[in-house]
Amino acid sequence: MSELPILYSFRRCPYAMRARLAIRASGLQVEIREILLRDKAPEFLETSPSGTVPCLRTPEGSIIDESLDVMLWALGERDPDGWLTPEFGTLDEMLGLVARIDGRFKRHLDRYKYDTRYPEANCGQERAAAAGILLELNDHLAKAPWLYGQRASLADFAILPFVRQFANVDRDWFDRENWPSLARWLRDFEASAAFAEVMAKLKVWQAGDAPVFFGGPSAGPSQIL
Repeated sequence: MSELPILYSFRRCPYAMRARLAIRASGLQVEIREILLRDKAPEFLETSPSGTVPCLRTPEGSIIDESLDVMLWALGERDPDGWLTPEFGTLDEMLGLVARIDGRFKRHLDRYKYDTRYPEANCGQERAAAAGILLELNDHLAKAPWLYGQRASLADFAILPFVRQFANVDRDWFDRENWPSLARWLRDFEASAAFAEVMAKLKVWQAGDAPVFFGGPSAGPSQIL
């Protein structure tokens, strides 16, 4: 068994993205294995109870199969930037906000982005409902550059990948909307070194490949395309 944790990931998945962001922030190093979701490796399916990414296997053999749990695991090991201790509010308050995004917002986002999968959904209504939640985030961000103060926290990086996914459905429309603080928050994220590093393209993993490492002192993949 590897002496490092093994992270099964998929570059574009927002759940996997936020797991990678937390691992990068922690300074921990993992072996990263890029998975093709339409052709999942047998080793991944043997590891992941749900068959979804991210999925992390610790050196002790424990399986962490939920993205937020991967974030909490990494930051519980090391949290040099204080993501778990925001300037304002508490961890429980942050987790409550993340749960709202993972629940109500993600439901509307899916029915907006993948409207052909949900014939009962009205694309415009779903977008408007999701936008209403984002306007609340905009109000938070008008008071401080991050959701819980002057520095970033777990809530910011657990939520930003989903805001980006929403924005990219129709970026022209998103950019025209009146949410300047939200737009600045997303723009700064997309221009950051953290975003560039977690979005580096990796070869799809196959059994027998040389290990590819993510995180650690260099905070990036050791082998990228």
